[in-house]
Amino acid sequence: MGNKAIADIKAPDVLELVLPIAKRQTVETAHRVLNHCHRVFKYAVAHGLMEYDPSPVVTDALPLIKVKHRAAITDPREIGRLMRDIDNYSGTFVVKCALILSPLLFARSGEIRQMEWKDLDLDVKEWRYFVTKTETEQIVPLSSQATSVLEEIQKLTGIGRYVFPSARSDKRPMSNNTIRLALRAMDYDKETMSAHGFRTTASTLLNEQGWSPDAIERQLAHTSRNKVRAAYNRAQYLEERKKMMQAWADYLDSLKRGATVIPIRKQA
Repeated sequence: MGNKAIADIKAPDVLELVLPIAKRQTVETAHRVLNHCHRVFKYAVAHGLMEYDPSPVVTDALPLIKVKHRAAITDPREIGRLMRDIDNYSGTFVVKCALILSPLLFARSGEIRQMEWKDLDLDVKEWRYFVTKTETEQIVPLSSQATSVLEEIQKLTGIGRYVFPSARSDKRPMSNNTIRLALRAMDYDKETMSAHGFRTTASTLLNEQGWSPDAIERQLAHTSRNKVRAAYNRAQYLEERKKMMQAWADYLDSLKRGATVIPIRKQA
C-alpha cells in the first residue's frame, strides 16, 4: 500500500491490494494476505493508530474459497480391487506396510507416516498419540490384521524412532508424498483416490453399516465444537471402536477376496 499512513487506509485500498492476487494467483492466497492485514489492523486499532479495521468488509468482496473434496473410493467392489492392488504393490516393504495400514487405521496420512514405536503397544493392540490438529489424545484400537503388519515391520524398523522412516534417513519420517506417489504407481490418479481418501472410504461405509456415528467420528479424531461434549467423548466408545476396527479389517479382507458384497451390520 506504499507510503500511505495506516490511519488513512480504507476498505477500497485493501480490496485493491488483494483482488488482483485472487485473479493472478489463487483465492486462498488472497484470503491469507487479507488475514495478515487483519492482524496488523487489529494491532493498530488496539494501540490507537487507526479508528477501525477495514478488512472484514473486504472478505465478502473476495471470491469464496472452493472446498476441495479429496478423491476417495466408496464402491465396495472397487475397494476390493484397491486392496488387491495394495497386496501386489511392488515398491519397498516400508511403503507397502504403510499402504496396507492406511485403510485399516484410516488415520490422517501425516499421522500414519509419523507413527512412532513409543506410541504403540502391540500386546494391548493400541496406538496412542497426540493429534496436533485437534490438540487431543487419540487411541486407535489395532485389529489383528494391523497388529500383524506392525509386528512384521518391527523386525526392520523397530530399533528406530519411526515405524515408517524416510528412505534417506531413519531420523526422519516418510515423506508426505510417499503414499500419494504409491497410489499413482498403482494407476490410481488424483481424481480417483487420495491418501486422505481412506478416511472418507471408512467413514462412508461404516456409517452405511450402522455403526454409531459418535464412535466413527471419535475414531476419525474429529472433535465436537462443544468443549464439554468433546471432553466427555474423548474417553467414550472405546469398546465399541475395538469391535468396529476388527469388523472393518475383516470386511476389507472379505472385499479383497472378492466375496459377495453384503453390508456387515453392527451386532448388538
